[in-house]
Amino acid sequence: MIALQLRRGGPDVAAADLLVLPAAEGEIGRALQGLDRALARVLRRRAAAVAFRGRPDDALVHQADGARNRAIALMGLGRGPASGDVWRRLGARARREAERQGARRVAIHLGWPAGDAEVITAAAEGFLLAGYRFDRYKSERTDRGRVDRLLLVGDPIPPAAAARAALRSVETVVPHVLRVRDLVNEPASVATPRYLAAQAEELAHGVPRLEVEVWDEKRIARENLAGLLAVARGSREEPRFVKLHYAGSDARARVALVGKAITFDSGGLSLKPPKAMETMKYDMAGGATVIGAVAAAAELGLPVDVTGYVPASENLPGGRAQKPGDVIRYANGKTVEVLNTDAEGRLVLADALALACRAQPDAVIDLATLTGAARVALGTLYAGVLGNDQRLVDQLVAAGRAAGEPLWQLPLVPEYREDLKSPVADLRNVGGGDAGTIIGALFLAEFVEGVRWAHLDIAGPAFTDKDLPYAPRGGTGFGVRLLLRYLQGLR
Repeated sequence: MIALQLRRGGPDVAAADLLVLPAAEGEIGRALQGLDRALARVLRRRAAAVAFRGRPDDALVHQADGARNRAIALMGLGRGPASGDVWRRLGARARREAERQGARRVAIHLGWPAGDAEVITAAAEGFLLAGYRFDRYKSERTDRGRVDRLLLVGDPIPPAAAARAALRSVETVVPHVLRVRDLVNEPASVATPRYLAAQAEELAHGVPRLEVEVWDEKRIARENLAGLLAVARGSREEPRFVKLHYAGSDARARVALVGKAITFDSGGLSLKPPKAMETMKYDMAGGATVIGAVAAAAELGLPVDVTGYVPASENLPGGRAQKPGDVIRYANGKTVEVLNTDAEGRLVLADALALACRAQPDAVIDLATLTGAARVALGTLYAGVLGNDQRLVDQLVAAGRAAGEPLWQLPLVPEYREDLKSPVADLRNVGGGDAGTIIGALFLAEFVEGVRWAHLDIAGPAFTDKDLPYAPRGGTGFGVRLLLRYLQGLR
């Protein structure tokens, strides 16, 4: 893990292989304050020669042989006050430049914004997240350098306690985000339900006060998790139900996190087209995110009580697979007609939500790659959020904004509940084709009783098919930092 340090002062206090100087648009002079005057003049001339103005994509790298810093990089922030995500992207750009330079020690001079712990957090997050690679199956791996220290410099800096808390949060949470990315990126032949459960159990050995309980197929049957059993019938891989619990000292709130973990989704007998199956190993991203978030909360020792519920299964066609027209009877007495076996995520989440509600927590939050409709509506940068409590939704939206993991609220339209009516059961598992994300959430709402609840459809941002500023192609780990921001903000 890269060592994070924070120091008060100007750029002259940083001795590093690479010094990064962020510059707001039109404020290059301010970015150069504190540098040796001769060096500052050279950088001004070079900036003018290449039309560096501080725009978001502007960059200028100067090799300062014999100077305190081997290389100096001017990087643009854009116009106006920089948001947290602007600093996060700046941190990511600094990491990529460090890898190009082969730098081991990197310093970022944040200037006066370093007085804001949010700026420190964002820049450090971006730097650490951008270094992720999933290359364990490549015979030849690209050497991207070995950064071992990041020094953040500024004046002023936050009080010591706030600074330590910010750096510790980053150092704790980011490894869990990267672990979630690993779980999502693993081939489905490796990341089976049993593998996912074993990874959760392994985490419990290293994180104090994190308890993990794994139910096998027999226990799942005894608990009457009928939806999970129905979805798993087509696969030779047994399902697992993972329950994680962390009880913080002086807990302010009790929260349940529920995550869908379909480790491979072929669609079942309602088979997906081949192209649509190519990335369906990522259909367990919600469950992986819940595992990461509960573990991170425990490692940070947050004053909350958090329980995670992760139903894990494959969804495959087979001689024993559930069939369109089958009816599932759930433990809460509700019956569901299965018209499309490719709408399986809601079937396993129904079990987990009903179980979570029995414990009467203060809030239940579920995360799922539930509908392609969410990806169509919101693309790959936003997740949809729906719920029965506006304050809870607002808290999650604010947490997502702070974490750089944005949410967009969609309405729970009660009139659309008509689309879930079935002539043979209490409801069916699909609607008529319109408003797919809302219909999916309305189905889940049928299994939520007596608690505040929010549903996050992360089908868009959980996996990216192109490189993003601080997430390469593949699993993104979306949701872990958002959930931690939410849990840290509970009072």
